[in-house]
Amino acid sequence: MMNRTATDWNENSGAHIRVAYAGLELKDLIFNDLGENFRIVFNDTLKDLEEYLGEQSILSVPDIILVEVDKEEKCFLLVEKLKENFLMNGLIVIMLSTRADKRLVQKAMQMKLHDFYTYPFPTSDLRERLNFLVKFKLIKPKLLELSKEVDITYEVPLGKRMLDLFISGMMMLFLSPLFLIIAIAIKLDSKGPIFYKSKRVGTGYKVFDFYKFRSMRTDADQLLEQLSSHNQYADEGATGKKAAFVKIKNDPRITKLGQFLRNSSLDELPQLFNILRGDMSVVGNRPLPVYEAEMLTSNEWSMRFLGPAGLTGLWQISKRGKEEMSERERKKLDNFYAQKYSFWLDVKIIIGTIPALFQKEKV
Repeated sequence: MMNRTATDWNENSGAHIRVAYAGLELKDLIFNDLGENFRIVFNDTLKDLEEYLGEQSILSVPDIILVEVDKEEKCFLLVEKLKENFLMNGLIVIMLSTRADKRLVQKAMQMKLHDFYTYPFPTSDLRERLNFLVKFKLIKPKLLELSKEVDITYEVPLGKRMLDLFISGMMMLFLSPLFLIIAIAIKLDSKGPIFYKSKRVGTGYKVFDFYKFRSMRTDADQLLEQLSSHNQYADEGATGKKAAFVKIKNDPRITKLGQFLRNSSLDELPQLFNILRGDMSVVGNRPLPVYEAEMLTSNEWSMRFLGPAGLTGLWQISKRGKEEMSERERKKLDNFYAQKYSFWLDVKIIIGTIPALFQKEKV
């Protein structure tokens, strides 16, 4: 039987965000912890949710759909059906589960849902995630808007920019024969382009085209969703929360030549062009893929985007490739550099980068 309950609309608490919920197992938890922050309509079953959504107009459709994973896993079929409805296209969809099952997570990722939480999880994390996704609706194609929201802007000091131009210009000049050799080797090793271009997020959440020598198969991006559940930083504790930094051990997507290029960091050489363009510096925090950057928008971690983006940094010279390095340690190093960077710290990092180029672990 359908049992819908809508929380009171309290403008002062930000409860203007409309949420449609389906499920009973976590209903009380969501009602007690999120009821004051969002305008939630609770539906006991998937059928109730489908009927409720069918009654909505373009003016009343919810911002977010929260769905508990049912035993028969019909929730996935419902989401697929909703995606076919133009009115529901673009809705934020998040699934909640009381079962720790990586297969369910993989299925959710393949369907490109916005998130998947496995109970127990901190409801404060879910609250922050919902607020973020609504404020920056469909963040992946709209990170340029996010760059306008940061409170602090970063401008490259003249001395740092001159050092960047000198180092990148000289390296591109002297390494041009090596560039040619690597390009020929990539063409002989596997089918596909010589360079790999992807969107990365740098200083102030600004998005730019990021260049590397191709070290992976041409279908690498499609394989990522299937492999990410086995990555080095898969979970922080037992919360089931996704890690921001994706590193896959013994990654099968990497070609034979690509493994050598990665272990020697030669695949990074085309980023010298990014430095010449001013997209990034020689030293800074690594620019992140969009799907990683959009997980680091809380006040605690957004600091890393308020410093320069760089080819090398503190993480690369201190703990790169070490098994015991946690996601939190890496983010703390990024935040430290954003706050403390200086000319002499840059020089120290550049000197320390040379012995850090060859890694022991295949990451």
